[in-house]
Amino acid sequence: MPDTTARIHTLRAAGTALIVELTEPVPRVLHWGADLGELPPDALAALALTGEPAVLNNSVDIPRRFTVWPTEADGWSGTPAHEGHVAGTFAAPRLTLTGSTYRPLPEGGELTLRLTDEGAGLDVALTYRLEPSGVLGVRTSLTRRSDADPAPYDLAQVTTLLPLPRRAAEVLDFTGKWSRERSPQRRPLGFGSHVREVRRGKPGLDSPYQVTVGVPGFGFRGGEVWAVHVAWSGDQRYLVEQLPEGAGTHSAVLGGGELLRAGEIRLAPGQSYTTPVCHFAWSGQGLDGLADRFHTLVRARATHPSRPRPVILNSWEAVYFDHDLDRLLRLADKAAEVGVERFVLDDGWFRGRRSDDAGLGDWTVDPVVWPEGLTPLVDHVRSLGMEFGLWVEPEMVNLDSDLAREHPDWVLGPARGIGPPARHQHILDLSNTEAWRYLLDSLDALVAKYGVACLKWDHNRELHETVHGTADRPVAHAQVLALHRLMDALKQRHPALEIESCAAGGGRIDLGILERTERVWASDCNDPVERQAIQRWTAQLLPPELVGTHVGPATSHTTARVGSDSLRLATALFGHAGIEQDLTRCSPGELARITAWTALHRELRPLLHGGRTVRADLADEATLLHGVVAHDGSAALYCWARLVTSPEGQYGRVQLPGLAPEAAYQVRVRAELGLPSFHQTDGPAWLPAALDGRLTLPGPVLAMAGLPMPNLNPGQALLLELRRTEAG
Repeated sequence: MPDTTARIHTLRAAGTALIVELTEPVPRVLHWGADLGELPPDALAALALTGEPAVLNNSVDIPRRFTVWPTEADGWSGTPAHEGHVAGTFAAPRLTLTGSTYRPLPEGGELTLRLTDEGAGLDVALTYRLEPSGVLGVRTSLTRRSDADPAPYDLAQVTTLLPLPRRAAEVLDFTGKWSRERSPQRRPLGFGSHVREVRRGKPGLDSPYQVTVGVPGFGFRGGEVWAVHVAWSGDQRYLVEQLPEGAGTHSAVLGGGELLRAGEIRLAPGQSYTTPVCHFAWSGQGLDGLADRFHTLVRARATHPSRPRPVILNSWEAVYFDHDLDRLLRLADKAAEVGVERFVLDDGWFRGRRSDDAGLGDWTVDPVVWPEGLTPLVDHVRSLGMEFGLWVEPEMVNLDSDLAREHPDWVLGPARGIGPPARHQHILDLSNTEAWRYLLDSLDALVAKYGVACLKWDHNRELHETVHGTADRPVAHAQVLALHRLMDALKQRHPALEIESCAAGGGRIDLGILERTERVWASDCNDPVERQAIQRWTAQLLPPELVGTHVGPATSHTTARVGSDSLRLATALFGHAGIEQDLTRCSPGELARITAWTALHRELRPLLHGGRTVRADLADEATLLHGVVAHDGSAALYCWARLVTSPEGQYGRVQLPGLAPEAAYQVRVRAELGLPSFHQTDGPAWLPAALDGRLTLPGPVLAMAGLPMPNLNPGQALLLELRRTEAG
């Protein structure tokens, strides 16, 4: 067997691996998935040998390899790695390898492959970086050589692709709408292309979010799965594709990238386009295994919040646009009493803003409502020991604003006339340097004057007809880059400033925006029944400390459903906790429960914001069991919830995921928030001792045999805390 080891690179970390062979003219992917171990030379040679597929009937007369940059030149009839042309010529990319660089990391590694298309004068640098988490980040730069034809290269699309085996036969992705984000949908993988395209100028409320392909029936706790997330805050494209002839020795492909608008990227000689990072991950332990990899990746960022996440009160559902100073001062007093650590003033504070149809763009404090500016409120908030945060929506503009009247050319849209408003808003052209500078200076002034700790950065409408200038030049790509530069520049001036990504709720959640933000707003819906699902699936990418989870009033603002205290408070506990209601109208009993809730959150915050997210696979979809377990298995907090009724009277034994089977645990019902309403004459035998905090059970019973759970009425939740005992 020929020695191929010198031209095979293996990236390994956390039980996963990518193996690439430097074949000519284009390298090929030999393996992506489970770590095959430290393969000796003969095993690597065997992997290369078995990487050659059969030559099929009625096919190209050479084996169809799946390369790192698949095109028709390889006999690949699927989606190509890139498409483009030079004034209608050089439309069939044909790349060759010109060099490679491998850089080992303490765990993982980085491989850069350099390719060229001589005809188009295009150089490609493709970089694979396997992080210690086991997540593989892939980024590509395409550069037009300086000696190329002066005509621009029109880049139509770049798609990062990795192969999948035959057993990956079921697809999970997400859809959604306002107040129902990240709604899962599953389907078998058939032949053809499963493509999800986002044309909203942001990932959107129906964002695919993370596309996962796995063995049929994969769940939270089991099954082999492969996934991709596109870290881009604008238009996106996700793809799962299976051809009858396969993809080399593989069966299908998984990929994604930025969705490019026609004419958006035109590369003159010397110019480059860099793709967003596509994050790929494999897990042999189901969706929880994937989530754990992404949480580890995110928590390892240098910018990840290092101090405890402050409990928040946001003023929106408390006062809406009624910004009366005395009312807000009373609200701040109550917030401090119940244990709030950051007070955020939402929409309605700036010039002319009495409703949502005017004022956007005029980022100065309204002198009528706030004759002394925000200073009286800010000083009072700080005197109570709380930080001050502020809502803004910098990327949008109302036509009824001084900004739009003075600078109509800053409003993004066709030269023939802007299109219809959405939520009374139009788009501010961030690619216009004057508009961008105006926003930076305005936000800088606000943060500096009032010592703003956090900006709640909203983005309510979708971006349509994102063109500017007399030639209607497309700028959707430039708009996102300008947004990122704006946030980066503001953070450079105010390093301690935190930013929350809000976009009509959870419409802009991606790892690109999270390189410069410390929090996302998962949804405008605080109804705990809806929130249980929204937060459960948001956790597929993000750890709890980055996800805003607020408790609202008993009657939900968005659904009008009346929720129980137990479910409302327990649901909001598992995240970056906050309050979204008028505390001045709460009874003493309600205030006491909220005070107990903030205290419980502070007590459990190290576990909630540092542990491993776990979710149980239950046959009855009307019930949920989820929690957070310390990485060393020393502690856990679970939420047992019933959302609606179901035919079952008994649940049977329910396994508590993530515990150490060899340990013993003290089991305690945390009843500070009030007990749920039970649907039973008497509870299971273990419950009274757990209510008293004097129950100890062995790990095998909890994690493997399972507990018979108490029967709850709909819309109720129970909190279980477990602590490893000395005996364990």
